[in-house]
Amino acid sequence: QVQLVESGGGLVQPGGSLRLSCATSGITFTLYNMAWYRQAPGKQRDLVASITTAFKTNYVDSVKGRFTISRDNAKNTAYLQMDSLKPEDTAVYYCSGTWLGNNYWGQGTQVTVSS
Repeated sequence: QVQLVESGGGLVQPGGSLRLSCATSGITFTLYNMAWYRQAPGKQRDLVASITTAFKTNYVDSVKGRFTISRDNAKNTAYLQMDSLKPEDTAVYYCSGTWLGNNYWGQGTQVTVSS
C-alpha cells in the first residue's frame, strides 16, 4: 500500500536547523510532485514548499531563503531543510505527493521552535 512517512521533527532553539525527510513507498516516486505543508494549532494546513518532477521548486514567502526542498528519486524520498528557524515555524509538518488525481499524505511530524 501507499505510505509516506515523515521523520526528522523535534524541538530546536530559535536560529537552529532541522532536516525533515519523507520516505515513500507504494508509488512511482518519479511521477509525483511533492510538497510540504504545515499546520499550527488552531490554524489551517498551509503549503510551505513544493518540488515538481522536473525539480522546479516553490516556497511560501515566509520561508524563502531559510527552507530548501529537495528530492532524491533514487531513494524515493523528499526532504525539507529548515534553517534559521523561528518560533512561528512551530507546527506539524506534513508531506504530500500528487500525480494526476492521486494525492497522498503522511502522518505528520512535529516541529517545535522554542528556547
